Amino acid sequence: MVIKIANGAGFLGDNLDAPRLLVEAATVDYLTLEYLAELTMSILARQREKDPAAGYASDFRDVLKSLIPALKTQPQLKIVTNAGGVNPMACATAAARILADASLSGINLGVVAGDDLLPRLRELQTAGCRFENLDTKQPLGDVKALIVSANAYLGAQPIAEALAAGARIVITGRVADASLTVGPAIHEFGRKWDDCNFLAGVSVAGHLVECGAQVTGGLYRHWQSLDLANVGYPIAEIADDGSCIITKPNGTGGVVNRHTVIEQLGYEIGDPAHYLTPDVDVDFTTVQVQEIDRDRVQVRGATGRSAPTSYKVSLAYEDGFAASGMLVVYGPDCVEKAQACGKIILNRVERAGYKLEQSLIEFLGAEGAVPQAAGSAGGRTPQTASSQRELVLRVSARDQRREAIERFTKEFAPLITGGPPGIAGYAAGRPQVRPVYAYWPTVVSKELVRPTVEVRPAGQWIS
Repeated sequence: MVIKIANGAGFLGDNLDAPRLLVEAATVDYLTLEYLAELTMSILARQREKDPAAGYASDFRDVLKSLIPALKTQPQLKIVTNAGGVNPMACATAAARILADASLSGINLGVVAGDDLLPRLRELQTAGCRFENLDTKQPLGDVKALIVSANAYLGAQPIAEALAAGARIVITGRVADASLTVGPAIHEFGRKWDDCNFLAGVSVAGHLVECGAQVTGGLYRHWQSLDLANVGYPIAEIADDGSCIITKPNGTGGVVNRHTVIEQLGYEIGDPAHYLTPDVDVDFTTVQVQEIDRDRVQVRGATGRSAPTSYKVSLAYEDGFAASGMLVVYGPDCVEKAQACGKIILNRVERAGYKLEQSLIEFLGAEGAVPQAAGSAGGRTPQTASSQRELVLRVSARDQRREAIERFTKEFAPLITGGPPGIAGYAAGRPQVRPVYAYWPTVVSKELVRPTVEVRPAGQWIS
């Protein structure tokens, strides 16, 4: 027995057409859509602050509309996604309306929740959870009053429960990326949650496809030979022993080979002997990767140990304000002019009474985005070249005081008539002041988290 699990999204903002094109070009059992990252959770938390009905991956609405024909003609197709973000119930309601409009009110829609710890922080601390920062070892008390979101990375078990209850579409909040694949695999093969080697194998499969086209040629060092405009998104053909074949639909661009698979295998795993997920502790050092045909790579041999007793928690807190402004600087002395403009902006902010906590001057197009040497005025010294005729000056600032950043944004326009000649790119107006959300990685005991699963026909989610 083999099940085919494809992934059509690797982050919020990924190609909107990819999921539809994937299921049109290949018949699969499951389509996963992975939208969440630490930054994304912060953005969604900000949206929920403004609108209680927001806070989920709104791209999923357009993607679901595009998948309606496939849902009608491919009865085997199921969808598993973490599009719920920080508001999975609102996401389910929006999805249910789309299904109802397409005369698919009878489709069972499952929601996995319980990852949102924000309303329970005091309760959890009373129960002994310290929420210590994993990197700095600081106690949570330092930022407690500023917290805007706190979400545990749930595992695959509630996803499997939703599928067992008849869900054809499963919407989750924050779950571990690979768990979107592990849940369907456990459900289909009927394995136990202590079958660590099987869990390790399907976790590797989930890890390989979770970033979408990153395993099918995206970011590949030999990209020049690839058709990335029509890149195919990945499919994991998973066998009952937990091994898999990574492939993509026939006729699509990109490539699946040993190199692309290995590059993705090592992506964001930390210790390769202990890749910790909510489902299992995976040892990547035992994994074997072999090309068996064109665009078909077999991955096997993963081993696993019992899962950690804690969930990782993605916590975000308010950390001041920031803004970035850009100007086009041209002329044979553009580097010199850009350096002067950057200093003028920061000096005038300080003259107005605001010494900024952080600032950065960059020279895009003159090796300023990847700086070669530290410069003055909080910026970078670019590499100069006699052929340099234009660049983009970007000046950024962050401060706890909103008024300091607001004043910063007002110092770009005066350069139009009061700075060096050859300045352009100011027609968009003043830079936007935006709140900064900082990341606080921590853990919570699994015993203190209560995942919930609710499955009912789409029509009932509307009411």
